[in-house]
Amino acid sequence: MAVQLPNGVVFSLGTTIDAAKTVSSISNANPAVATSTAHGFANGDIILLNSGWQKLNDRLLRVANQASGTFELAGQDTTSTTLYPTGTSAGSAKKVSAWTQITQVLECSTSGGEMQFATYSFLENDFESQIPTQHSAMSLQLSIADDPSLTGYAALKKAAADRVAVPVRAQMPGGSVIYYMGYVSFNETPTMTKNNVMACNATVSLQSLPVRYAT
Repeated sequence: MAVQLPNGVVFSLGTTIDAAKTVSSISNANPAVATSTAHGFANGDIILLNSGWQKLNDRLLRVANQASGTFELAGQDTTSTTLYPTGTSAGSAKKVSAWTQITQVLECSTSGGEMQFATYSFLENDFESQIPTQHSAMSLQLSIADDPSLTGYAALKKAAADRVAVPVRAQMPGGSVIYYMGYVSFNETPTMTKNNVMACNATVSLQSLPVRYAT
């Protein structure tokens, strides 16, 4: 059993994404192995993966055990050919090569992600049953002390104006890291309550499930 305080969490925005490298296939294995000629990735690189396998599509993954023409997708178990049909995994990978820290974060909260259910009842039953369907849409909300001169502020503002999904990284004080991929919206008008720090709010609307690495 362990508990943690959020004190010391560092948020960053992926501000440079390199050109795509073609991924010709991904193996049904644990961990999955991607085949990509002259990929140029190093162990520990974070890549944005696009794949015919929707459960891996638009996710930020860590490169491991790279070799000439192949690399592992750390932590990804794709052994199930039901969830990951053979022959449909091709796509591309892009390295996130630069991050900009979002400083002066006052608070972080999340919403959504709850399992949704389909409710049904047979004519002969006098009770209802449920089966799980899918997670609801998820978002990450950041409250940031107002200071337009900050590089993180400018990066959020640009991401919101560009309206393209961007990587977000949360580095935990215990050493784990969470990666998110989503669209940023940013309200530049700060909250104004007497005796409270003025804060601007950023929302990241997630396009895929977060990926967490223990270290």
